Amino acid sequence: MAVNNSNPLQRFSNRVEEYIKSRPSYSAEIMNFLTYELGMIPPDKIADIGSGTGKFSELLLKNNNVVYGVEPNEEMRKAAERLLAGYKNFISIHGTAEDTGLRAQSVRFITCAQAFHWFNHNKVKIEFKRILMPAGWIVLVWNSRIIDSTGFMQDYEKLLLNFSIDYSTVNHKNIDKQILDSFFSGYKLRAFPYSQSFEFGGLKSRLLSSSYAPKEDNPNYQPMIDELENIYNKNKIEEKVEFIYNTEVYYGKI
Repeated sequence: MAVNNSNPLQRFSNRVEEYIKSRPSYSAEIMNFLTYELGMIPPDKIADIGSGTGKFSELLLKNNNVVYGVEPNEEMRKAAERLLAGYKNFISIHGTAEDTGLRAQSVRFITCAQAFHWFNHNKVKIEFKRILMPAGWIVLVWNSRIIDSTGFMQDYEKLLLNFSIDYSTVNHKNIDKQILDSFFSGYKLRAFPYSQSFEFGGLKSRLLSSSYAPKEDNPNYQPMIDELENIYNKNKIEEKVEFIYNTEVYYGKI
């Protein structure tokens, strides 16, 4: 299938297996935070918007919540349905952030993990108000690489800037305070440390899971892989390199 990289709904269609294998999950501390500070309890129904392959949905399901995984990309959605088939509280929804298909005031929480920066924020605000119960919470989550934490993290960032297709344009860090202030009626930020370790095969898969990384038919692909191997060999310790993240949680109401 030809993938239109300019269409956010298709960008990950040919990267699902790499996404499953090598994309990070999220700090387990998030569930303690959601439970003890925001009052999330198992009966609560949650809309996980842009749920992808279900990495964040699974944390919520392990808490015994009912989770509506709303995902427009067919390949990602079917992967989540396969991977989360053992959870009776997972309900897969073919919908978009702007048109979820959920009933009005049907969920107490809306979560968006690694997804909010793909949305039309004006339209999403209307839809989120519609489906959220009164006094419900919106929780936006990103695993944000700490670029200046190590030499490897600095080298990896340079590789992305040199070889990626549109990394600077679609980087989630483009979601700034002005956008968040206009979306929420008020929000707060919590951050939790997280990390991943990779041998070279896993590192390559991690890179190729990103929608902005050139695929094999792109002339930049092989030079990018060669440079990835160079920075791996330069920085590896006991055959591994480490991704250092902050799991950033923006939460509030609208």
